[in-house]
Amino acid sequence: MDIFVGIVVGLFVLMFLVTAHEFGHFLMARKNGVRVLEFGICFPPRAIAWIKDPKTNKWRRYRRSEWKKDKITKAVISKGDDSGELAGRGMIFSLNWLPIGGFCQMDGESAADTREGTFGKASYWSKTKILFGGVMMNWLVAFIILTILAWTGMPEFLDNQFTVEADTRIDQTPVKITSVAEDSPAEQAGLKADDYILAINGVEVWKTDEITELNKANAGKEVTYTISREEWHDDAIECVDPPCPTFSELKTVTKELTATLNPADSEYLLGVTMSSEQAMSYSTWSAPIVGAGITLQVTGETFKGVGTMLWNLISGIGSQLSFDADVRETGKEAISNAGDSVSGPIGIIGVLFPAFTASGPANLAFLAAVISISLACMNVLPIPALDGGRWVLITIFKLRKKKLTREIEEKIVSRAFIVLLALIFIVTILDIVRIVR
Repeated sequence: MDIFVGIVVGLFVLMFLVTAHEFGHFLMARKNGVRVLEFGICFPPRAIAWIKDPKTNKWRRYRRSEWKKDKITKAVISKGDDSGELAGRGMIFSLNWLPIGGFCQMDGESAADTREGTFGKASYWSKTKILFGGVMMNWLVAFIILTILAWTGMPEFLDNQFTVEADTRIDQTPVKITSVAEDSPAEQAGLKADDYILAINGVEVWKTDEITELNKANAGKEVTYTISREEWHDDAIECVDPPCPTFSELKTVTKELTATLNPADSEYLLGVTMSSEQAMSYSTWSAPIVGAGITLQVTGETFKGVGTMLWNLISGIGSQLSFDADVRETGKEAISNAGDSVSGPIGIIGVLFPAFTASGPANLAFLAAVISISLACMNVLPIPALDGGRWVLITIFKLRKKKLTREIEEKIVSRAFIVLLALIFIVTILDIVRIVR
C-alpha cells in the first residue's frame, strides 16, 4: 500500500512540475504577443475542454460529443493548425486523462513561420523569453518550496547545506544503536542497543556515515566511544529515622567505552546496526535567502553530476578501445557508475517517491524541489529536442544571418528527439534492472 500511495503521489507531483514548466511557456508567450492554441493539464485523451471566444472574451465548455461535430475544435485538438485558419478563433484549455505532465501549444511553433502572432514571427529576444519561461518557472517553484521548508523545517540532505548561521536552529538526534552482535567488539566494550553514539575518539558524530568512516580509519585499533544511555538509579528519600525508603528513577548518563575494532578485512569492524533521524533546520527572516541559496546549491550539484556522468560515459567507452585489460576494466566501472547515477521515470516514481513519501511531507517536498531544479537544468542543456537546444539552434542561424527553414528545424529536432527517447528507454531498462536485483 505504501508503494502504491508513493507512486500515486509521484505521478501528481511530476504532473504538477511539468505543468508548471509549460505554464511558464504559456505566460511568456501571452506576454510577448504569441497566440496559444491550447494549454493542457495532463495528456490526451481529453476529459474536459473549454474554448475562449475572442469576440465575447467568455469561456465555453465543450463536451466530447461536440468535439466530433465541430471542425474547429477537432483541428486544434488533433495537431493544431499552422495555416492561419485558427488565428483569432480562441484558445483551448483542457483537462486530460493521462497524468504524465502538460503541454502548451503555440501558434506557428516553427521558427520559419512569418504570420503575425506566431512563435516564428516573434523577435529573437521574445523567443528567448518564451523558450526559457518554463525553466525559470521550475526554478521559481523550487525556490518557493525551499523557502517554505526553511521556515517550517528543512531536511538536511546536502553536505555543507546552505544556511544563514545567525538565523538557523538545527534539531538533530544522535545516531542510535539498534542491535549489537554477539561476541563482537561492541558487546565486549559494553555497548548496548538503544545507546546513542555522541563522539568517537573525541570527535562529534551525527550521521551513520561519519561513524562508518571513522571506524574504517581505525580498523584494528582501540577506539573510545562517547555514548549516552538511560539507566535506572536508586535514590533515597530524606527521612529522620533511617533506613530511609528508596525509589528508582530513569536518568540519562554519558559514558566513555573503549572497543578494539576488528581488522579491516573482517565481516564487521564494530558489530552494531545503527539508525539516525533526519536533521532539520529552521529559519525565520532568512527563509527566502536559504531558499535561494539551496536552489543555487542544488543547481550547481545537478550540473556537476551531469558533467561527471558524461565524463564517466565518454571516458569509459573510449577506454574499451585500449589493449590494456586493466584500462578496459576501469572503463567498465566508469560506464557502470554513469548508469547508476541516472534515474528515469520508473526509478523516480517507483522507488524515490514511495521512499520519500513514507519518510514524511518535508522530505517529499524537498524531493519535489530537487526534481523541479533537475527539470530546469535538463531543459537548459543544448539538446535540440529541449528548450536550450532549440534556443541554441535559433541563435546559431541568427548569428550566421541565415533563415532557419521548417525542413531543417524539423529534421534536427526530430532526430534529437529520437535519440532522447532512446536514452529514456535505456534509462528505464536500467531502472527496472536495479529494482529487480
